[in-house]
Amino acid sequence: MTENFKLDSLDRRILALLTADARMPYLQVARHCKVSGAAIHQRVQKMTEAGVITGAQVTISRSGFGYLTCAFIGLQVNLTATSTHEEVFQKIKQIPEIVECHHITGKYSLLVKILARNNEQLKNIIVEQIQSIPEIVATETFISLEEGFVRPLPVE
Repeated sequence: MTENFKLDSLDRRILALLTADARMPYLQVARHCKVSGAAIHQRVQKMTEAGVITGAQVTISRSGFGYLTCAFIGLQVNLTATSTHEEVFQKIKQIPEIVECHHITGKYSLLVKILARNNEQLKNIIVEQIQSIPEIVATETFISLEEGFVRPLPVE
């Protein structure tokens, strides 16, 4: 977010409505906020330019799409004289089932979130793809039994 950009109460109401339903038309947002559609459009544009809003997305149900296993894996990286952290990161990025990757502190260098169709596919991804990267010297896998909740940042 741009340092000099300040959210006011209207911006926060707009964000609350759009995080609840990113597909809500600006005119409907305007009615809720009791301002014009043009005002909403301008506010959203300013928040986008300031980096407060980074886009909107359609969320696909992983189970509805056939991905029944969700796992988090800590990756311990040991760089060689000829490798860099960025090169390892780029190799991880090439695995499509890895949907998130975080650079973290502690025992592991990276924490990844994997969505797989089942435990067999998860095992194959770990053994054949992740552990085949020479710089990854250890992994620890945590299988999610159930997603408790996912929520956007509070804006109020």
